Amino acid sequence: MNNYNSPQMPPIASSGGPASQTGVASGSIAPGNTFVPPSPTAVRVKSGDTSLLKTVIIVLLSLLLVGALLLSYYFFSEYRALNSSVNEKIESGVLEASKEIEDELRAEYDELEKSPYNTFTGPADYGSLSFKYPRTWSVYIKTDKSAEGGDYVAYFHPKEIPPLNNDARIALTIDISPTTFEKATSDYSKRVEKGELTTSAIEINGQEATRFDGQITKDITGSVVIMKYRDKVITFQTDAEIYRDDFQKILDTVTFNK
Repeated sequence: MNNYNSPQMPPIASSGGPASQTGVASGSIAPGNTFVPPSPTAVRVKSGDTSLLKTVIIVLLSLLLVGALLLSYYFFSEYRALNSSVNEKIESGVLEASKEIEDELRAEYDELEKSPYNTFTGPADYGSLSFKYPRTWSVYIKTDKSAEGGDYVAYFHPKEIPPLNNDARIALTIDISPTTFEKATSDYSKRVEKGELTTSAIEINGQEATRFDGQITKDITGSVVIMKYRDKVITFQTDAEIYRDDFQKILDTVTFNK
């Protein structure tokens, strides 16, 4: 009897043996097998890169903070400077306005104080020259040789007569002299030719007169009016421009015996 030998089956490798290594990469799914997670080293970030990134962010934030602080300080300084300038201008404007108001009130008061005007009358031998002048002015008769036909000189000035020297600027000087009109106007006419004075023809109480305005001497800027009266010459003079208004008011009131 022949013995029948059945065909032999190939051996099946166990799952835990070497035959289980199929060559499939980790992190992928092989057919018929479970998911294999990736190795931890595949997504790991170097600690040195993280520190550098943090440092850069901190530096940038610090620079932004410093810039913001400097910008704030700049704008605050500009604001203080502008505010200080505005306050100074306001204070200066208030002071100037107050000064102007004070000066206006003082001028009005001084003008009112001049009234009522006093009346001056010169020597009868010289036509009793007369005019009105502010009552707040003082009068000083320096020279009176009218009785003998000589000079007559009088000074008028607010409050009191200052020392009569080269620095004096008298509000009004009256001079009556036994001289000619040509001689009395000679020096002034020369200044007119030099352009230092202007001249104009006026009338005083109906009498012709000549007026000079400007630099009447080397150091004095004022006005002079000269008129012939009989055999004499009458001169009216003011030594400062601030008295010109009073000077004109006085000339408007002048009278004398013709």
